[in-house]
Amino acid sequence: MQQPSESSCITKQQELYFSILIPSWNNLPYLKCCIQSIQKHSVFPHQIIVHVNEGNDGTREWLDKMRIAYTLSSENIGICKAMNQSATLAASDYLLFLNDDMYVLPGWDKALMDAALQYPDHRFYLSGTLIEPLSSGNRCAIAPFDFGRTPDALQEEELLNTYSSISWHDWYGATWPPSLVHRIYWNKVGGYSEAFSPGLYSDPDFSMKLWRIGIRVFRGVGASRVYHFMSRTTARIPMNNGHRQFVKKWQMTARYFTQHILKMGKRFEGKPLQGHDECKASFWHRLRLRLPL
Repeated sequence: MQQPSESSCITKQQELYFSILIPSWNNLPYLKCCIQSIQKHSVFPHQIIVHVNEGNDGTREWLDKMRIAYTLSSENIGICKAMNQSATLAASDYLLFLNDDMYVLPGWDKALMDAALQYPDHRFYLSGTLIEPLSSGNRCAIAPFDFGRTPDALQEEELLNTYSSISWHDWYGATWPPSLVHRIYWNKVGGYSEAFSPGLYSDPDFSMKLWRIGIRVFRGVGASRVYHFMSRTTARIPMNNGHRQFVKKWQMTARYFTQHILKMGKRFEGKPLQGHDECKASFWHRLRLRLPL
């Protein structure tokens, strides 16, 4: 059950740009580093809301001390429920999903806000651009650039002196955090789908829900940069079969959706994505959907 902290009472009258939603599961060193980077490197004032899963490592006590808003569950409820619970405390019209193993870099928020203001109808889904220590095949990430794999090992000065000199561009296919959506469309699609708990494939599912209600701007902002430690907490718990769930729900694979519909990783050309006839998937793709999963 959701349990907001006493420090979570933030009014709509305050000038807040983003409500930053951060799920965290006994990951206090990373969470501290993440929040401190927000406080240090943001141009605008933001509301920070953490969902504390368990929090038996001192997370709750630290958040109380820092007067940072949070919701709480006595056990790990996964990304989807954590996002939905933390969003109930949001005071801003812009909701931003951030992982606790991310370190935001100077001006990250201004670059996202500048992009958001180009769409006065708020019909967009934006992502920041990750800098990662290892190459994972992600065409949207700047990698490999290893500035440390843990907060203690972070080569902060070198990172801050280097990140802006790496040439990168805006790209199509915004799907994962840091990701920004307007409250109107968060509410319209009902937030994250809790059927995907603990969370595998919940990100492309959220993007698909936005696509189905007509959102056509899925833009990664190259100037909004975040260092990603790539700390994997998913290995600690049994995960859902997100691939199968996505195919059963949407009648296509997440890979087909992100690559062929969202054009993930291709250079952003300033135009919204075109409507896509989802029935005209390739023969091989349709054949794959008929095979046992």
